[in-house]
Amino acid sequence: MPPRLNIFAAPRAPVYRPRQSIAVRENGRICVIRQPLCRTFADKSGSLPVAEEGGLDGVSSEGAEVGRMGGEVKGPNMQTSEHVSEEAAKMAKMTGGEGPDLDVGTPVQDILKEDKEALENAPQVLKDSLKSGASPPKPSSTPSTQSRSYSTTRSLRALHSDSMATDDVADSPVFNSVNAETGEGQDLMSSEATIPGSSGHIFPLPELPLPRNTHLHYRYDPVVDQVTNLLMKDGKLSVAQRNMSIILTHLRTAPAPMYSGNKPLLPGAPPASHLPLNPILYLTLAIDSVAPLLRIRSQRGAAGGGAALQIPIPLSLRQRRRQAVQWILDAAEKRKSRGSGRGLFAQKVAEEIVSVVEGRSGIWERR
Repeated sequence: MPPRLNIFAAPRAPVYRPRQSIAVRENGRICVIRQPLCRTFADKSGSLPVAEEGGLDGVSSEGAEVGRMGGEVKGPNMQTSEHVSEEAAKMAKMTGGEGPDLDVGTPVQDILKEDKEALENAPQVLKDSLKSGASPPKPSSTPSTQSRSYSTTRSLRALHSDSMATDDVADSPVFNSVNAETGEGQDLMSSEATIPGSSGHIFPLPELPLPRNTHLHYRYDPVVDQVTNLLMKDGKLSVAQRNMSIILTHLRTAPAPMYSGNKPLLPGAPPASHLPLNPILYLTLAIDSVAPLLRIRSQRGAAGGGAALQIPIPLSLRQRRRQAVQWILDAAEKRKSRGSGRGLFAQKVAEEIVSVVEGRSGIWERR
């Protein structure tokens, strides 16, 4: 059912907004100026209220005339108060004392004398200068007496140029004439001898050949890089890197393993107590100890009469490690889960590596 309509209800009263008016004092009288209905552009030809140069409240006819003629007079928001240092300098001038120098900033020593908390945290050099009572140095007001103990006429690249280029420049007549006028040639030549390296480089060049871990894509250990790639599934490298970090953390924080005499590791293995100090060595030792040396390939007809012949093929170092990592991952998947979380599989892989080093893993039988 539609709502009822009241035809006798009075319509809404329209809102009346009067024009904004401005009260202006002129010659002791208050004049009310109403703004126009529409906004117009700025025009200096009309009579606008202009503030006096000495006050903020009154508007003089002279100021209005100056405003009409286009002169510049300070308005009510253009006359700001003086700075604290300027007020202190005026007070010192009236009283006959010594005020702050407006051309030079306030020394840090004078500020620290008033602020005790800042004095406690100040450098020891400033504390010693305040205790000795030495006055802070004041720079000279005349720019002609100011000088530097070093040269700024040459760029930094010119200072670090080759020794041969320096000799050529030093022998040129232009350089000699400049030295005769400025007297800076001796300083420049003496500063060349203090630069490390004789080939014009600021820092010495690295020794060749470059280390392998300086490359962006080969900055990790080869074993860590290979195990990370074998841990990766569906191209999720960040997940594999996180699992590799969990494995290395477990090897570093777990107790030192106990070697087994029946399952000897590689010859030259460090003591068991040293393995947690180097988790990458821990991982490499476990992988290389169970890595196979050969693989058996079956070739049909090699023995004659259609019989297959078993041919042993030696494996490279990367192939041996790949097979060992695959065995470790297969054994870790068969382990019982203890807990839950996204780092559970990495934890089981780390425990399998520890069992390989201790000789308790079934991978030794497969080898």
